[in-house]
Amino acid sequence: MRLSNLADYAVVLMSAAARQCGSHYGSGPIHAAMLAEQTGIPGPTAQKLVSQLARAGLLVASRGSGGGVRLARPAAAISVADIIEAVEGPIALTSCVAEGRHDCSLEGSCKVQPHWGVVNGAVRGALAEISLASLSVAPKHPSPPPIPALAGDEIRI
Repeated sequence: MRLSNLADYAVVLMSAAARQCGSHYGSGPIHAAMLAEQTGIPGPTAQKLVSQLARAGLLVASRGSGGGVRLARPAAAISVADIIEAVEGPIALTSCVAEGRHDCSLEGSCKVQPHWGVVNGAVRGALAEISLASLSVAPKHPSPPPIPALAGDEIRI
């Protein structure tokens, strides 16, 4: 599974907006052109994403002097799943979990089909647990766990 470039760019753009707005709901607006410049996303693509994210209720856009976009709610209340679904629609790993879709040639004989909903729910749930606020701060790099010695290995110092 791989995100589309547009979904990836939407997460990057929203993360930049959250950093710029201080991850606070209701802070001052930022222009789409500034987000494009900060992220390296082409201007027209950033503008398209801003429109989609505003339609989805994740950004609030205002026109005129002092206009721009801002987060529609606190960054902690926006998930990666929210952002992906704003651009891609509902997360559906296979066609049999997409509502109204029944175009699988294995439908009727597939023994896995009843389980795809659980798998899809787990993936969506994991993405829903990651908040925009967590993507807006520098990651903590934990030290890697020690490598356990294998049975029979000698450890010499």
